[in-house]
Order: sequence, then C-alpha cells, then structure tokens
Amino acid sequence: MTQELRILAPDSFREKLNRRAFIKAGTATAGMAVVLMACGGSDSASPDTTAAAGGAKEASGDWSRVINKSSGTLAMYTWGDYDDPALVGSFAESSLGVKMKVDYFGSNEDLITKLSAGGGKSSGFDIVVPTGPYIVQMIQKGLIEKFDKALLPNMVNVDPAFLSQSWDKNNEYSVCKNWGTTGFFYDTTKIKKELNTWQDFLDACMGEASGQCSVIDAAPNYAGPYFWANGIDWNTEDKASLDAAEKFLVDELAPHIKAFDSYPSTKLAEGAYTLAMAWNGDARQAYVRIKDAGGTPENWRWVLGAPDTELFMDTFCIAAGSPNIEAAHSWINWILIPENSVTDLSYHGYNTGMKNMEQLISELAPDLVDGDMIFFKPEEVKTMHTQILNTSIDRLVDILNKAKAKAGA
Repeated sequence: MTQELRILAPDSFREKLNRRAFIKAGTATAGMAVVLMACGGSDSASPDTTAAAGGAKEASGDWSRVINKSSGTLAMYTWGDYDDPALVGSFAESSLGVKMKVDYFGSNEDLITKLSAGGGKSSGFDIVVPTGPYIVQMIQKGLIEKFDKALLPNMVNVDPAFLSQSWDKNNEYSVCKNWGTTGFFYDTTKIKKELNTWQDFLDACMGEASGQCSVIDAAPNYAGPYFWANGIDWNTEDKASLDAAEKFLVDELAPHIKAFDSYPSTKLAEGAYTLAMAWNGDARQAYVRIKDAGGTPENWRWVLGAPDTELFMDTFCIAAGSPNIEAAHSWINWILIPENSVTDLSYHGYNTGMKNMEQLISELAPDLVDGDMIFFKPEEVKTMHTQILNTSIDRLVDILNKAKAKAGA
C-alpha cells in the first residue's frame, strides 16, 4: 500500500470544518432562507449504544455490525450516482427487507426547495443527503427529523474526526456519508499544455477547450475557480470582489461553456467534453466509464484544483414526515457497517469516514484503484476550504443564472 493511501483522515480535517463551516445571516434565495443559528451542545461524539429495536446484538467497543430488520419502501433523495446500485437495490432488499426508490438533485438549494414545498411536512422522502453547512437551516425550517440513536448503534464505526461538526454538534440530525473535494479532468490529446491550477483551467476553457468545457451546476462551485485562481476567499462578501467575479464569469467565461453539468463522467465517456470541472468521485468514475465505452483512460488526467479548492462533507439525514422512519434508520445503520461502507466507497470514490480506514481498505478492497483520488495528503487537505452560507449566496445564484443565459446552456 502506498504512502498516499495511508493518509486517510488528516488531523487538520475536523479543525478545518469546525472553524470554517458555519452559517451567517443572509437573505432569502431561491425559496431558501439563510438563517443564523448557534450550534451548541457537548463535544462528545459518542453515539447511543443501547440495543437497536429488533437488532441482532448491542453495539460495543469500537466496532458494530448490528442489522435492524425492517420492511416497506424507502425513498431517498440524493446526489446523482452517489450509491452502489446493489446497496440501494438487491442487497438492501435481501439484507433488510426494504425496497428503495432513489431520486436525484443537483444542488443543496434544489434539495431545500423541494423539501420546503411541503411546508416542512412529508415530502414523500425518507432519507436525504445534504451537505453539512446546510443542516442548520434545515433544522430551523423543520425539514429533517431528529435521529433515534437507539436505532443507529453502528454510528460507533465512524471516525470521531468526522463526527460532532459545528452544524450538528451531537449528531442528532446527521451522520457523515462521505467527504470530498473539487478539481478538473481533461483530455491530454486535445489540450497539449499541462494544466495544474484553476487559472490553467479557466485559460483552457476559454482557449483549447472553448465550446467543449463543462462546469459544476451549483452557484458557489461555478464561482469558486475564479476566486481560487485570484487568491480570494470563495466565501467573500466583498461587493467589489463579487462585481469582478460577475463580470468575468458572465461576460468572459460563460460564452465558452458547453454545459453546466454536476456529474460529467457519463458525458466525458461519450466524448462530449474535452475539459470538465468535477468532484473527485465523479472524476474517478469517469476513468471507468471511458474504458467501458471503448476509450483510452490513459489519455485523461485528473487535477486537484490549486492553489485552493473545496472541502465538503455530505451527510445522511431523515426527512421530516418520513413515511417509513424506522426503515430509514435501519438502512442508514446498515450502511454504517464497515463492509457496506467500503463497498459504497469503492463505487462512488469518496472517503466515507470509517474508523481504521487503512485496515479496512487493506482487508476489504486491496485492489482499490485510483486511491489517490479518494485519500488526500495533509498538504492537499490544507488547500481545501468549506463553503459558508452568508450574504453572498443570493449574488452567486444570480451570477450562475446570468452565466447560463449567456452560455445558452
């Protein structure tokens, strides 16, 4: 196992999230109110380890593989292609007795708008997967249910570094699904210059890849490369910086963009893009899909955005008014079994935050490919920054909408 693969949970991770991921007062945007709310409570990350209802045994020690049998149909609303199909299909049905229906959203704003449409009552969904900083306002708006931790004994399997974050100090509403980052993916046979930074990405999008470039379809992500390339905090509220960002992103960059695509791996395999901004897991899947489509993966190169880029943690939550709340707990608890978590990781390509990850990979996925796209070195993590929901979010959404109109995409 390489040294890179050994760096699984850098010490800086928890400190960085707790320092940077918080909610600041803002204005309404796209049906979403940004709410100031303090996240208090104990720093203790220890889950309730009482016996789960219907569970096979009590959780104890550092590991638990409790299975809570359930029944019925589960509806999950999540990011695209974010779960091993077997874990939301045949495995879930045979192991838990539940059938699952999965729908997809493209941004946290879309998720919140959908859940808010029912006024905080049942949306028809059981499990939802928001990014951490959005959880505070989701709690305030009554969009997610508090966990019954007696039904989640397998939470003991999560590394404490990925628990007790500022948005949910006691993990009463959420638990880590996985975390990741953002970079870009390009065809080296068509772009001859070696690309290494966000400035390189922007230059190529307006140069060799003009008309063949895609960007993530989420407002902060679209603006991110401009800020990172220019040494500006991507959470800036400075009007002059936002004005300059709009001028560049709408007037200069947008005309060169082919698509706003949060999940470009499939289109990359089809040859639709020469250059694509992508989350690390989707870029990793692009290698597989390019090969499956008869292409040459070796012609493509993944680049972690530099000098700075994104850090995100997505979480499992239970939607308010869940029609099958006990089964929702059972499925989340089942996914937190190390074997299932590593199966999921191997598919979607994001670090799931399990304890003893190095040991798990060695034992359960020794042939894991492209591990350097999942597990990052401390010096790489130091360049990653979480999103802050502040007064700039409305402006960023407006910039994205103007860019889409300008691009005709």
